[in-house]
Amino acid sequence: MSYPIRKFDAVIVGAGGAGLRAALQLSEAGCKVAVLSKVFPTRSHTVAAQGGVGAALANMGEDSWHWHMYDTVKGSDWLGDQDAIEFMCREAPKSVIELEHFGMPFDRNDNGSVYQRPFGGHMQNFGAGPPSQRSCCAADRTGHAMLHTLYQRNVRSNTHFFVEWMALDLIRDESGQAIGVTAMEMETGEVVIFHSKAVLFATGGAGRVYASSTNAFINTGDGLGIVSRAGIPLEDMEFWQFHPTGVSGAGVLITEGVRGEGGYLLNKDGERFMERYAPNAKDLASRDVVARAMATEIKDGRGCGDESDHVLLKLDHLGEDLIESKLPGIREIAKKFANVDPVKDPIPVVPTCHYMMGGIPTNYRGEVVAPNGDDKEAIVPGLFAAGECACASVHGANRLGTNSLTDLLVFGKSSGNSTVEFLKQNVTHKDLPRDAGELTRERLERLNNQTNGESVAEVGAALRQTMQKNCGVFRFPDLLVNGVAEIQEVEQRVMRTEIGDKSKVFNTARIEALELDNLIEVAMASLVSAEARKESRGAHDRADYAERDDQNWLKHSLWFKEENRLDYKPVHMDPLTAETIEPKVRTY
Repeated sequence: MSYPIRKFDAVIVGAGGAGLRAALQLSEAGCKVAVLSKVFPTRSHTVAAQGGVGAALANMGEDSWHWHMYDTVKGSDWLGDQDAIEFMCREAPKSVIELEHFGMPFDRNDNGSVYQRPFGGHMQNFGAGPPSQRSCCAADRTGHAMLHTLYQRNVRSNTHFFVEWMALDLIRDESGQAIGVTAMEMETGEVVIFHSKAVLFATGGAGRVYASSTNAFINTGDGLGIVSRAGIPLEDMEFWQFHPTGVSGAGVLITEGVRGEGGYLLNKDGERFMERYAPNAKDLASRDVVARAMATEIKDGRGCGDESDHVLLKLDHLGEDLIESKLPGIREIAKKFANVDPVKDPIPVVPTCHYMMGGIPTNYRGEVVAPNGDDKEAIVPGLFAAGECACASVHGANRLGTNSLTDLLVFGKSSGNSTVEFLKQNVTHKDLPRDAGELTRERLERLNNQTNGESVAEVGAALRQTMQKNCGVFRFPDLLVNGVAEIQEVEQRVMRTEIGDKSKVFNTARIEALELDNLIEVAMASLVSAEARKESRGAHDRADYAERDDQNWLKHSLWFKEENRLDYKPVHMDPLTAETIEPKVRTY
C-alpha cells in the first residue's frame, strides 16, 4: 500500500509566528506553499506570548542594536553564536516596523510611536545601565496580536493551510536532500505524502517534557523528533529556561512585563529579595538568575503559603488604571488561575518550564546544518528551520525575555528567504525514494497491532516526572545520572505503548501516542547532554561544577539518536561586522 501524494514547492510544518512569517515570504514570492498545523493557526502557542518584541527602536530613550546584541550575548552566557545574534539584533527594528505596516496593533505613545517597556536583562550602555525600554508590545497580548496579523497577511497571499494535520516523518532522497514529509489528517486518520522541493520546520518548543510547564499541550517537540529520527542531531538540549513567574500550581505564564511595568517579588517576610541576588538589575535580572533566586528562597524556607512552596509577585501598588491598560490579560489570569485580584493582592508564583534554548541546528539563514565528515556545519540541502524548534543559536544557554518573538520574526523571514533562493536553484521535484513513508507505516502498524502494551498517559507521566525531578532549575550529579538511567527505561516503555481505540476518525489517542514518540527524543537528548556538561552556564546550573568553564565547555552539544551519542562543535565568536564580545563574569 502506498500513500497518496500531494505536491508543493515547499512544505512548512507549524503555523505559529515563525511558520507564518516564513510562509509569507514564500507565498509573496509566488511559491506554492503548504502549511501544516495541528491546530488552527491563530491557536498556535505564539498566542501565549505576552510581554513584547525586543527591538532597539529607541522610542522611549537612547538605544542601539549594539547594546541589544551585547545584552543577548551576555544573557546567553556566551554560548550564543555572535554572527546570528548580530543579525537578529540588527534586523529587529526593521522587522517590527514591517509588522506595524502589516497592521499589528502595538500600544502607542502620545506622539504615535510604538510604546516600549523595560524587560529583564535589557540595559543601555553595554550592560552598564540604566534599564533599556526595548520591548514593543500590544498590552500583555503581543503574541496574540502578532499571530492574527501574520495569519491575515497569509490569507491575503493565498497561502495553503492544512489545519489539524500532524507531520509524522521526514522524507530524504539518496543525497540526503529533504523532499517532503508524511502527515496525518486528524479528522480522517488518512496519511498523505507531501512531496516538495524544500521542507521548513517551525514546530515550536517541547515544554511538555516537564510536569510543570507554561507550554500548551501541543508543544511536544514534533520537529525535533522528526529530524532526530532522520539522522540529524539536536543541539544544546541541556538548556531549558524556567520562567520565574508561572502561577503556582497551574503553571500559566505571568509575563515579565509585570516586572517591566514596576511589579516586584516578595518572600514570606515581605522582603524584596532580588536586591540580594542582583543589586543593580533587581527584579529585571535575566530569567535564569531570577528563577534560581526564587528557588533558593523557597529551598531556604522563605517561601510563602501553607507549603512554603512559592513566592509572591506584587503589583497592586501600580494602580488599577495601569493594570487595566497595560496588563489586562494578567489580571484575568490571576483571577482565573490563582483566585486573586492583583489590584488588591499579590499573585503566588513559582519557576516553571518555559522555553527550549536548544533545537534543530541552523545557521542565521535558517538552513539546517549537521556534521558531515570534517565539516561540523554542513548544510542539509532542502531543509530549513526557524523559531523555538531551531537553534541558530541566538539564545545560547539562556534567552532574554522578548527575544523569542524577535527570533520568530527575524528568522522566520530569513529562513523563508533562504527557501525561496533554494527553490530558484531547484526548480523540479526530485523523485521520491522507493521506501518513502516506510518509517511512518512501521510506526503506525506497531500502534495498531500492539497488544498487552502500556498506557500512553502513564508512560507520558513517567517521562515528565523524570525530567521534572532530575533536570530542573538546579541540577545535582546523582540526579542527572539517575535521570539518564530512568529516561532510558522510559524509552523502552514508549516502544511498548498501546492504544485501546484503533478507529481512524479524530483518534486523539493515536495522536498522543505519536507525540510521545517525539517527546522521548527530546527528553533523551536533554538528560544525556545535561549529564555530560560538567559546568554551570546560563540555565544549566550544576551543584558539583558551580563555575562556567570556558576553557573546556565553550562549545555546543550535539546529540544523535543513533547510538545515543554526543558530539560537540565550536561557538561562533566572530560577529558579522561588530567587534567580538569577549567572555567575562556575568553579573546583574
